[in-house]
Amino acid sequence: MPKDNRPVGLTRMPNGQDAPRTYAIRTFGCQMNEHDSERIAGLLEADGLVPVEGDDSSADVIVLNTCCIRENADNKLYGHLGHLKSLKEQRPGMQIAVAGCLAQKDREAIRERAPHVDAVFGTHNVHRAAELLAQAGTSGPVTEILDATVLEDRDAFPSALPVRRGAGYAAWVTIQIGCDNSCAFCIVPAVRGPEISRPMADVVAEVEGLAAEGVTEVTLLGQNVNSYGRDRAGQPRPLFAPLLRAVGAVEGIRRVRYTSPHPKDFRADTIAAMAETPEVCEHLHLPLQSGSDRVLSAMHRGYTGARYLEKLAAARAALDDLAVTTDIIVGFPGETDAQFADTLEVAAEARFDSAYTFIYSPRPGTEAAEQVDEYVDRAVIGERFDRLCVVIDRSTRLAHESRVGRIEEVVVEGPSRTDAEVTTGRTRQNKLVHFAAPPLRVGTLASVEVTRAGGHSLRGELREVLAAPRHRTRIPVVVA
Repeated sequence: MPKDNRPVGLTRMPNGQDAPRTYAIRTFGCQMNEHDSERIAGLLEADGLVPVEGDDSSADVIVLNTCCIRENADNKLYGHLGHLKSLKEQRPGMQIAVAGCLAQKDREAIRERAPHVDAVFGTHNVHRAAELLAQAGTSGPVTEILDATVLEDRDAFPSALPVRRGAGYAAWVTIQIGCDNSCAFCIVPAVRGPEISRPMADVVAEVEGLAAEGVTEVTLLGQNVNSYGRDRAGQPRPLFAPLLRAVGAVEGIRRVRYTSPHPKDFRADTIAAMAETPEVCEHLHLPLQSGSDRVLSAMHRGYTGARYLEKLAAARAALDDLAVTTDIIVGFPGETDAQFADTLEVAAEARFDSAYTFIYSPRPGTEAAEQVDEYVDRAVIGERFDRLCVVIDRSTRLAHESRVGRIEEVVVEGPSRTDAEVTTGRTRQNKLVHFAAPPLRVGTLASVEVTRAGGHSLRGELREVLAAPRHRTRIPVVVA
């Protein structure tokens, strides 16, 4: 930021004229991070900045919104920061900010290893993004990390913040932050704090406001959404099943999704709410992590493989055409061949539509990371991972083949990434369908007949346009 008296959103051009400063946001990690990036983008635009066109490295402000869940997250961050350092040496007015989970966890290390960063702020400082960048522009580098326990509802859930959504027809809605679980592999409780549930009236009011703007699809976000409300005092407490029903009842909302539930808290009332609320999509992401009871116990997951399958069977019995996806970790410390075989057995019986499969990698600060003597050999993990992928790919293929000949309701997401002549839409089961069509606006509701099954998506033919989008066209947030 230039150190003069011009507004934060302006920069001086070579011709002496003022022009809006530009920004770019590179987002890493989960949907919570993507939603935070939308808030940051909205704040920057409210401060007068505009999204950069073309190469994002030419932006005047670059925000790296980080994640510490994925493997080598810190290496990826410092790789980006190293490249940006040389750019900043060429353009001293450029500003760099590091936000998100890794900033929350490693703020001192970031400041030490990358002194050229202007602002470092954590997961609970999103509402201060523009202010911190302005402060850094006048007073030098700034670091601000808040703890979730000191936040009021208005700070924890900054629903009043301006937002710049990537898709005008769809929106993330945070219902809960933090996590009270103690999974041995997970760093989330350390960086996002304990569970704090948002008042139900606030959630519903936000969804009503979104619907008034033309949003037709919302995804409810939380680290463990189906424990929503249990931290709040008073009777009756707001719980997840009534929240699902209330959000589905908002006029104008066609689709409701949520992520992610925890199997130990996935109960009959949530299944009933899904089955009885037409707007709730027939898709359930239910992380398994392992099929071995011994490994699940070591992970502190709170359920067994058999109990997981029972809950899955109950959901499928109540919900016609339910698609189920999951997360599975391979090579958790101490995992034996027999225990991994249990995972293969449960995965095969579960018949997942797809799965996010991960090779275990230690996260400093977690219980499992300390179990160095029990780390599984990387070659063994690789072989197990390949075997698991065979099981998952088989069930994915069968699930997709079963949809050939069906008429699917899809929401248009835009042209295919690999072929601009092909339109891509998403079904209620969260499956991508590629089909030929005349130009259709993003958010259009259409019916498509599935003609062919692929490994990761479906092919189809347009049958009918059901409804035009209600939102104004928006330019997506830059996402890495």
